[in-house]
Amino acid sequence: MNISPLNNTYNSYANYGNTSVPGGENSRIPGITDGRNTPDGECETCKNRKYQDGSDEMVSFKTAQHISPESAAARVRAHEQEHVSNAYTDAAQNNGKVLRASVAIHTAICPECGRSYVAGGTTSTQIKYYNEENPYQQDLKATDHIKYAGMNKDITT
Repeated sequence: MNISPLNNTYNSYANYGNTSVPGGENSRIPGITDGRNTPDGECETCKNRKYQDGSDEMVSFKTAQHISPESAAARVRAHEQEHVSNAYTDAAQNNGKVLRASVAIHTAICPECGRSYVAGGTTSTQIKYYNEENPYQQDLKATDHIKYAGMNKDITT
């Protein structure tokens, strides 16, 4: 896994859906059909929308897959949580500490039917790695020892 020590952003779930905007007899706006008037209630763009992970991590959705609009939010959230879990695992294995982990779920409006849908997600993590061999880290520990030595003294006698 190629992770820099300060800030990692994984842009996941690139939307590779069909972006053509066909017109139709049931158009509310010229050039935009109402997907709710199709026999199954889903427009062609929503039927063909696929999600794929764009990161270099080994997580789900490495190949483009269709997710139903009803379950897209939960599946995207679960996928982004995999990135967060990987960050904690990497930090634990490499003497690091996760300072921050956040997930953003992105939405968009379908150009064909006008419905809101989950367009993807982004995970951003910040990991601090400790390098004990680094002379700066050793100096920091020495100055911290001087600074904190005797700071809390128990006087119970």
